[in-house]
Amino acid sequence: MLFSLVTLSEMLQVKDIFLTPVYLIIIYIVAMYFRPKITTPLTIKYYMPALIVKLLGSIALGLVYTFYYNGGDTNNYFFHIKLVDDAFWKSPTLGLKLLFSSGQYSSDITLWSKRMFWYNSPAEFMVVRIGSVLSLLCFCTYSVIAMLFAFISFSGMWAMFRTFIKLYPNLHRQFAIALFFMPSVFFWGSGLMKDSLCLGGLGWLLFAVYRAVIERKKVVQSIVIVIVVAYPVLIMKSYILYAFMPPVLFWIINEAGSRIRNQLARRLLKPLFLVAGVGVALIGLTQLSAGDARFDLDRVAERSQITADYIYRVSIEQGGAAYRLDANDGSLGGMLRTLPQAVNVTLFRPYLWEVRNPVMLLSALESAAFLYLTISLVLRTGLFKTIKLISSVPILQLCFVFSIIFAFSVGISSYNFGTLARYKVQMMPFYLSGLYIARHLSLVERQARARAQLQTLQV
Repeated sequence: MLFSLVTLSEMLQVKDIFLTPVYLIIIYIVAMYFRPKITTPLTIKYYMPALIVKLLGSIALGLVYTFYYNGGDTNNYFFHIKLVDDAFWKSPTLGLKLLFSSGQYSSDITLWSKRMFWYNSPAEFMVVRIGSVLSLLCFCTYSVIAMLFAFISFSGMWAMFRTFIKLYPNLHRQFAIALFFMPSVFFWGSGLMKDSLCLGGLGWLLFAVYRAVIERKKVVQSIVIVIVVAYPVLIMKSYILYAFMPPVLFWIINEAGSRIRNQLARRLLKPLFLVAGVGVALIGLTQLSAGDARFDLDRVAERSQITADYIYRVSIEQGGAAYRLDANDGSLGGMLRTLPQAVNVTLFRPYLWEVRNPVMLLSALESAAFLYLTISLVLRTGLFKTIKLISSVPILQLCFVFSIIFAFSVGISSYNFGTLARYKVQMMPFYLSGLYIARHLSLVERQARARAQLQTLQV
């Protein structure tokens, strides 16, 4: 983690105290304007509590980074945003040139670009670009920028919530917990960070794909949403799209197959849809990652091991909470052998006895809940029936396949529980929602069998 170049006095200024309540009122007015358009009598009770939690999470993250960690990424983003804001005040032309420079140096913007250590880092500078545009709306006030990031993230999460509710309206309370009220999700996924934008982006992508392909409504508008959202996510955290695209394409193909009304035709065509889903997903993944050297299979294992070893070594030197995956030797085979370990560490660790600080405790409690819900699902349903259930329901395939791919990708490269807690928030709503859906369907199936047995006995 880079040392923060923004001091406490620069982060928390007088204008934060005065402008934060003003912009809270503005955000409230905007939210209330959209509420009738995007809520139903079933979901309206979650709307404002979910937004308030996100806004509080954005402020809390800034305070924790400032007072607990003594600086970090969110502080450094604000440092860059202040430089862009200063350039705009000197000359709007220079500000725009700095904002869209793509890492290119020129004499007229050297005054600011030479001070930006992320100037040549496209992923981080994308956050700076978005934050800088928002800063023009709020006099470059950290707390307000953070809340606007939270509002953007909330909009995508609410879009995802609406999508899940359309599929399983009876699970509205469970989905609200999974998407809005998990501590890690509303903390790490709400502030001035890449994670907030990527989390909201995933929600919008799911919403747009479902509306365009499954519902076949507002196709053009949905395509625009996909393009607008996918581009910054691809720049900031491309591995999220690499993990998301195969299962979402697989989901589309199999969702179409599951809607065939003729039962015989559906059974006969199901293997074809499965093969087609896998094929389209693989083609999509290949095309998406084409030309990206970071995801060349010949080198990705080696790079992940080098990165993980570096993070592990730094964590140990700084007294952090680190972990290792024994089978990872830098080869592709070694990387694949770590799959169970990597998925386990992302989903179910840190264990409660591995906790070293209060922030880590929250992650451990959530991991323990994930482990309990997973084990209880398997015990109640049976391992093979659980696998059969997941393989037969397209939305479950999306949730669990994405979660496993994502858990593997971050688990194998993090090697630090603090870093892992932040990275895995993109996956957590999908995994928990999948667990809730699977538990619900298992219960429905058991109730149907019980009714059938009762009817048999009555006959």
